[in-house]
Amino acid sequence: MEKQYILFDLDGTLTDPMEGITKSVQYALKKFNIEVENLEKLTSFIGPPLKQGFMEQYGFSEEDALKAVELSREYFVPIGMYENQIYPGIREMLENLKEAGKTLLVATSKPVDFAEKILEHFGIEEYFEYVSGSSLTQERTTKEEVIAHLLEEEQLVDMTELIMVGDRKYDILGAKEFGIKSVGVLYGYGSYGELKKAGADYIVKSVSELEDLLLRED
Repeated sequence: MEKQYILFDLDGTLTDPMEGITKSVQYALKKFNIEVENLEKLTSFIGPPLKQGFMEQYGFSEEDALKAVELSREYFVPIGMYENQIYPGIREMLENLKEAGKTLLVATSKPVDFAEKILEHFGIEEYFEYVSGSSLTQERTTKEEVIAHLLEEEQLVDMTELIMVGDRKYDILGAKEFGIKSVGVLYGYGSYGELKKAGADYIVKSVSELEDLLLRED
């Protein structure tokens, strides 16, 4: 696994944002008179762009979905962003990867401003050379667009030197668009079946297994 550049998804890969994201979605849905008491029912919002989630899961029009995204931020920005936990072993893994000379990057559908604040909150921003995400105005929301932006900004042209790490099919499919190898992690919010069907090149169960894979030479 001799890859120089490692692209990490954020939600469900580096941190567990379940409480903050689901409560933010719950807050927005309530504004549309939709009551969801069980937060577990909203975990499918972790991964894809929020607008897509509102449209696909609740049948919102694009206009209402965009409004729902804005409403969700009323809760997420002051509170939900920090209702989040770094997965055990992530910090140590990032440190070991950096010591091994790897270049670490973030590719997330979350707005860059939010992603950077979360990385700073957990004190792991120092490990990453660049953070690519969506904009607050709903540009660059798909994983393909996020990766394309990262490749352009970092001037990366040899896809054989890259690998994408994520917990949902969006991460795997986004990487495949550019011929980038991918690792699916099962400690996040995607199932083995979802990651396998999407075409993940590797699937790991734990952070320690992920670290071993990323540090292993072919």
